[in-house]
Amino acid sequence: MTQVSKFKVLRAGVIGAGVFGGYHAKKYVELDVTDLVAVFDVDLARAQALATPLGAAAFDDMASFLAQVDVVTVATPAVHHAGAALAALKAGKPVYVEKPLAVTPDDADALVAEAARRQVVLACGHQERVVFQAMGLLDIPERPLRLEAVRRGTPSDRNLDVSVVLDLMIHDIDLALALCAAEPVTVEGEGAADRGFGLDWVKAEATFADGFTAVFDASRVADARVRTMKVVYATGEVEIDFLARTFRNTTPHPLIEDFTATPAGQDPLGASVAGFLAAVEGRAPRPVVTGEEAARALDLALAVEQAAGG
Repeated sequence: MTQVSKFKVLRAGVIGAGVFGGYHAKKYVELDVTDLVAVFDVDLARAQALATPLGAAAFDDMASFLAQVDVVTVATPAVHHAGAALAALKAGKPVYVEKPLAVTPDDADALVAEAARRQVVLACGHQERVVFQAMGLLDIPERPLRLEAVRRGTPSDRNLDVSVVLDLMIHDIDLALALCAAEPVTVEGEGAADRGFGLDWVKAEATFADGFTAVFDASRVADARVRTMKVVYATGEVEIDFLARTFRNTTPHPLIEDFTATPAGQDPLGASVAGFLAAVEGRAPRPVVTGEEAARALDLALAVEQAAGG
């Protein structure tokens, strides 16, 4: 895979000057291996509001923006992820896309294919995977039997361009797929669109070819925030509270108790972006979450939506 030279500081650009675009722009400022040089947004004033205080240039012309950068983060609303990422990939730029990778399987497949064709890195921002890695959960040498995930948020006007499945549940879908290499064979679900913006709450169960079962419960119209997960093994259970950043482990497999003190545990977004850059520079064989893995998560998310009546 062709990589950007690791002997120079990478010129980084962010597409999308909203809340998440701001998070990514500041990470590129903080990291030693990048300079934030450009921000793109269809609203030039919004691009300027983010770029100028950080010493970057603002653009509302995509070609001009892409000519200035070596690596790109896409942090637009989800429905625009594929279009922005495809433009960057076609320009030969490694791309980090906030989750979800795209909103249709065809678009996800097109991104994966273009990255392969151009031989550049395509990464996706499923940052909870960093937390799993920091805990050591992905290193447990035992096949999990069941996963139960609850991810609820209170009403908000953000991310209403997609359902709660693509907004919140997809984090837990990615984690389930990280634990289970088998393919899902059945998906059952229920849900409702309480506010008329697509499904706002969904409960679903996916059964995999090896017998693994994943149960997902997601809402963006809840009374309080909840982020919990239980992973069941033959030898015990791991229960995680993502908000409290704590876990309980009854398996015989040791996990990293002080994971919150590690750099990845303290800053999952920073670790995810750094993993992308390490892959770009050839210091790592892959990013934290690859385009192929993100496309697999999207496939299951859309199957959940369909099962839940979305």
